Parts: sequence; structure tokens; C-alpha cells
Amino acid sequence: QVQLVESGGGLVQAGDSLRLSCAASGRTFSSYSMGWFRQAPGKERHFVAAISWTGGSTYYTDSVKGRFTISRDNTKNTVYLQMNSLKPEESAIYYCVSPRTPYYIGPQRRVDEYTYWGQGTQVTVSS
Repeated sequence: QVQLVESGGGLVQAGDSLRLSCAASGRTFSSYSMGWFRQAPGKERHFVAAISWTGGSTYYTDSVKGRFTISRDNTKNTVYLQMNSLKPEESAIYYCVSPRTPYYIGPQRRVDEYTYWGQGTQVTVSS
């Protein structure tokens, strides 16, 4: 079955950087877009970033543009989220996600577009 396993979260100070990784298994990684969502305590899950199956197209929520970079290595079945200049309000559980359909070209920003979710990794940004 499809598995997504995140790593790389932790406790950092405002302005610091972190790189999250998500290792995928169970199907042909290079055929599927990938994404990241985050969820703060008591709040809904929100889209952060997504990347097409080739890596040629990327999508970001406005608040992270210019600071976060999503990338993928199809030889390692891994997607990354480089997060720079982190802010306290970005403290959340970060989830790696992937859709059920290969070569998916939808908006990539809705929770219901993604069938597979990792267990999440905690990112805490102190002020």
C-alpha cells in the first residue's frame, strides 16, 4: 500500500530554516504529484505547496512564496520542503500528501484532492 513518511521537523527560532522530507513507497513515485499541508492546533488543514510528477511545476500558498521551496528526487522517491525565514505562526504539524490519480493536474490546493497522507511531522517556531 502507499506509505508517506515525513521527517525533519523540530523546534527552531523565528527566522531559522528547516528542511522536511517525505519518503514515499508502494507505487511509482514519479507518476504522482506530491504536496504539503499544515495544521495548527485547533485549526483546519491548509495547503502549503505542491509539485507535479516531473517536478516541472510547483504551487505555493501566497504566504510562503519566496521563503519555501518544494522539490522532489524521483530517484529517491522523496519530496522535500525547504522552509526559510520561519515564523512563529507557522508552527504546525506538516503533512505530506499525494493524490490517488497519476498525472493529476487539478488545482492541487484542496484537502479533498489528496487520498494519501503521512502521519505528519511537528514544526515549532519559537519567537
